[in-house]
Amino acid sequence: MERRGVPISSIIIFILCLLLSSSATTIPVAAQSQNTDSCSSNGALVGLSGLPFDPSSLRQCLSAWTSRNYILRYSQASSNVWNFLLSAPDVNSYVAVGFSPDGQMVGSSAVVGWNAADGSGGQVKQYYLGGQTPGQVVPDQGNLMIATSAIVSQQSRLFMAFQLNASQPSDTVLYSLGPAGTLPAAPGYALTEHRDKVATTLNYVTGQSSNEGRPYTRLRRSHGILNMLGWGILTIIGAIGARYFKHMEPVWFYGHVLVQGSAFILGTVGVIAGLVLEGNLSANVSTHKGLGIFILVLGCLQVMAILIRPEKSSKYRSYWNLYHYAVGRILIAFAVGNVFYGIHLGGEGSGWNGGYGVALAVLFVIAITLELRMRLKE
Repeated sequence: MERRGVPISSIIIFILCLLLSSSATTIPVAAQSQNTDSCSSNGALVGLSGLPFDPSSLRQCLSAWTSRNYILRYSQASSNVWNFLLSAPDVNSYVAVGFSPDGQMVGSSAVVGWNAADGSGGQVKQYYLGGQTPGQVVPDQGNLMIATSAIVSQQSRLFMAFQLNASQPSDTVLYSLGPAGTLPAAPGYALTEHRDKVATTLNYVTGQSSNEGRPYTRLRRSHGILNMLGWGILTIIGAIGARYFKHMEPVWFYGHVLVQGSAFILGTVGVIAGLVLEGNLSANVSTHKGLGIFILVLGCLQVMAILIRPEKSSKYRSYWNLYHYAVGRILIAFAVGNVFYGIHLGGEGSGWNGGYGVALAVLFVIAITLELRMRLKE
């Protein structure tokens, strides 16, 4: 009796429909303010009260962070006094503007404001960014001489005003946005990690601002791409080829060795680039670094295993297969996690996460399809 299975094309279409339907319900939509602000109009300032100075007296206005609709107004009130007003959408997050002495976020001081969710009003605090861990972001500390500050919410926007005592503030100005629904609270007022940030250079005379490239950008991207492509993609492709194409003897074996060898070379260079980057930036990335070295060790073990691969007739071949499969799967699992963790540490945002996520989804669909095809043929 002929065994009829479900057509592979129907299975693929069904899986794709499930993926598309689930992704359509989980794509985040950026919260938009119902009443936007712009430098071409001061309409958003009408009726604004509770600030330490008159906002209409601020002479300079610029779109400080276009993608987040941050508007910065400022003016030099006297020889050593500067008034600032940051306008941003009120999306139940903290907003922050920082001033860096050397262009880096670490070592900078930031003015952070939020509107309490319980209706108790807004609060503004200075934080000193002494490092990359939450414990090194210290409230009520910093190098800014803040004379007065206040934050008010009006028509779905936050208006954070502060007055600095300085001959001229640093021209490296940082902006950040906190995670939605997580605000600093008493008694410690710990600041959770921002969900987005940007660094700019501001000319206080002309009011012109430009995004400032982060140091070692090319090395950062090389490190990320090499590890993502090597450990995070090619190793998966090599594993898929070894599992589902063994009937194509000996092409599958040489293809497997070629793909996994390329993955090992790219991944090794990526780890070296990461070590160089860590030294140049003096960054605290011990967990990411430890995982990367662990993955490299697993890769070395896989390469050495090929050199001592027993013959098929050997009684040790089954043990070797178990070892090879287990180490390979552990490597892939840790590699995928560390790639996403590295994207998070690098602050690359949703673009890199989405791109790598799509690549993994495609490989997952291919693997599921080939698995179903193999089982239907049994």
